[in-house]
Amino acid sequence: MRRISMLCAAACLAVTAFVAASPAEAGYHLIRWQDTGYCQVWDESIPTTPWPAGYARVSASVPTFVDALAVKDHALRHGHCTW
Repeated sequence: MRRISMLCAAACLAVTAFVAASPAEAGYHLIRWQDTGYCQVWDESIPTTPWPAGYARVSASVPTFVDALAVKDHALRHGHCTW
């Protein structure tokens, strides 16, 4: 029983070390202001929400700012956002 406990403890430490060593990526998503229709790239690492509160999240998270600009370009071309 003691060997199993030691094995579980070692496995937990290995998983914890792996999670701590992997870099945290914040990501970006697109928000659309309800009154103007203007779309904006929002950095998820910013600890606050956009102000004022008249916005809606209109895209999934993407890993880089360049990917977020591509999502915004696609939304502009298809009329989902205004310039």
